Amino acid sequence: IEVTYDSTGYHLSQAKYASDILARASVTDTKTAHSPLEQNVKLRPSVGTPLPDPTLYRQLVGCLIYLTVTRHDIAYVVHLVSQFMSALRTTHFSTVLRILRYLKGTLFHGLHFSSKSSLALHAFCDADWAGNPTDRRSTTGYCFFLGTSLISCRSKKQTVVSRSSTEAEYRALVDATSELLWICWLLQDMGVSQSTSIPIYCDNQSVIQIAHNDVFHERTKHIEIDCHLIRHHLQHGILRLLSVASADQTADIFIKSHPPRQFGSFVSKLNLGSILST
Repeated sequence: IEVTYDSTGYHLSQAKYASDILARASVTDTKTAHSPLEQNVKLRPSVGTPLPDPTLYRQLVGCLIYLTVTRHDIAYVVHLVSQFMSALRTTHFSTVLRILRYLKGTLFHGLHFSSKSSLALHAFCDADWAGNPTDRRSTTGYCFFLGTSLISCRSKKQTVVSRSSTEAEYRALVDATSELLWICWLLQDMGVSQSTSIPIYCDNQSVIQIAHNDVFHERTKHIEIDCHLIRHHLQHGILRLLSVASADQTADIFIKSHPPRQFGSFVSKLNLGSILST
């Protein structure tokens, strides 16, 4: 990880590491991609021709997983291609090549931590519903900011199948709440306490209503424990749930693909930018 400092703050990147990945894959031409994944692409385990030798694919995906330390803009698509390590096909390898061509055009992108950022914590939480075409599991996505600095994020397929979009987003909210508690404890150990309840922005009104509703019914019976967990921390003022429009839901970048312009907007909100090599 390369660290650069100036009057505006710190910039963390892995440009040299990304360049080495491109060399390993022999991506030496000038062709680039505007986003790491085409919109509405659904990867399946049985589509495409099986690759005779999976070695290079596994090596590249392993490298890309480590690259997501500073390149959170590829977290979702890397989470996708990592699911086909044992039975990969040409379609999966083509997706990896597109990721590499996107990296080629954004080689010096990295995380920026502003020296003028506040230490107020806030989060965005979202989930798709039944987005995986093979097992119909949903994907959890969340991100945490300390002021304007991105300090934690996740893109991960849920372990069970959700029967509604509300259930999928509530499971994502539970994961985000657990992460929030851990971050709060960590910051407190560092002497940075949060004086007010921490906002988590969610774009599902049903999730917010269920979190504040003391009445359980058939709709929430199968996630009752999750409901109790979130309501406990709501009542104790640890967190508060705020509604956000889907267009402003930053965590959306961790659960699905987007057209280049919208993807670029989300990348900007993550405070991911480029700095020239020195």
